[in-house]
Amino acid sequence: MVQALSGRKIAILATDGVEQAELQQPLAALRQAGAEIDIVAPHGGEIQGMQHDERGDRIKVGRTLDAARAGDYSALVLPGGIANPDALRVDAAAVAFVRHFVDAKKPIAVICHGPWTLIEAGAVKGMEMTSWPSLKTDLKNAGARWVDREVVVDRGLVSSRKPDDLPAFCKKMVEEFAEGAHRQRPAAE
Repeated sequence: MVQALSGRKIAILATDGVEQAELQQPLAALRQAGAEIDIVAPHGGEIQGMQHDERGDRIKVGRTLDAARAGDYSALVLPGGIANPDALRVDAAAVAFVRHFVDAKKPIAVICHGPWTLIEAGAVKGMEMTSWPSLKTDLKNAGARWVDREVVVDRGLVSSRKPDDLPAFCKKMVEEFAEGAHRQRPAAE
């Protein structure tokens, strides 16, 4: 079996309150495609996963944000949950980490509430994307064209709405990451 992402190193940026399925299913899909993955978080040890509004599993952190070098990674995954992206979007180091991927035009996959961090990084203007429905106005106000579809791809940015969309999200994420998706995205403001 050919592994589409063999030799690629990918970061999943998350913290406490991450929607567990939105981290674990992309992680499994990326590993199955041959990628090396680091779960990057603002603190070491473990982060608390959530299954909607119930506590889920503790998830081992692979690298702390202060030790991770964004340039070492070829792509980025931003899972959702409510608390996870809300905490990341006010963390200057997390926003700068995301900003590297935007500026370098590296592919990014984001789901659910994950776009909050992209909004803070100034990365959604002019992009067609989807999200959890409550982010529709946030994304529109930041200049994105919001649509209600299970998966949207726009110039290397893969977005989905919710855990039910994970099969389509993971498939498109692996495809885009395999292509490298170094497509020209508009400069973020």
